[in-house]
Amino acid sequence: MDVVGRNNVVVTGRASGRTLMLAHGFGCDQNMWRLVLPALAERFRVVLFDYVGSGGADSGAWDPERYSTLDGYADDVLEICAALELTDAVFVGHSVSAMVGVLAAAREPARFTGLVMVAPSPCYIDDPATGYPGGFDADDIDELLESLDSNYLGWSAAMAPVIMGNPDRPELGQELTRSFCATDPAMAAVFARTTFLSDSRAELATVAVPTLVLECAQDVIAPREIGAYVHAAIPGSRLVTLPATGHCPQLSAPEATGQEIAAFAGATR
Repeated sequence: MDVVGRNNVVVTGRASGRTLMLAHGFGCDQNMWRLVLPALAERFRVVLFDYVGSGGADSGAWDPERYSTLDGYADDVLEICAALELTDAVFVGHSVSAMVGVLAAAREPARFTGLVMVAPSPCYIDDPATGYPGGFDADDIDELLESLDSNYLGWSAAMAPVIMGNPDRPELGQELTRSFCATDPAMAAVFARTTFLSDSRAELATVAVPTLVLECAQDVIAPREIGAYVHAAIPGSRLVTLPATGHCPQLSAPEATGQEIAAFAGATR
């Protein structure tokens, strides 16, 4: 299996630098990192990739059963690590990929020496029994997924600007809309269900590497209560609130996002 080709893997930056593995979230691809990449590539070896079903990955490798759980995406990550013989990578996961990184590091801890969680959420559904503030109730998520299933392009046009935030910068919402619309609707539907119905709260306690939690000052998808929860659940983690609005700080506040990632990766080797 050509994992590098399957996942459209790109290795760039400083060959002798520490390895950063940048993982995109739902509806996106590696292009979402382009604004932070130049600064990171000056100091680090950077690994970019697309999950199967996204971006330039091989759509022929799509398997709805494999990608119906976050473990399938963690399989992608670990197979890329094996192909590149990575043993000291800092995994930088945006949104749902933050939890993919947690799963991958738990399964093969020798691959990773740090974890950066950008706008993470271990569970998007409120849990009244425990007081967990997921941000959505079960009916909200059901309605979201039903809307996605019935009219994916319409859903993308409506939801992408909300997810991006920054209504005063409509070009950002338009970019995310284009990214969503470029994804095959059937594949996107599976990834969406995997993303919004997963509950990875219990796995946070397995994190045993230095961890940076990056939250945004305002984020309707992963509000600050979530950042506080993740920080409290991962012993020794560091929580930083970025001066950013929306769920994609690598686009809306790339300089601040890149600086925090670089400072963390540079200090934890």
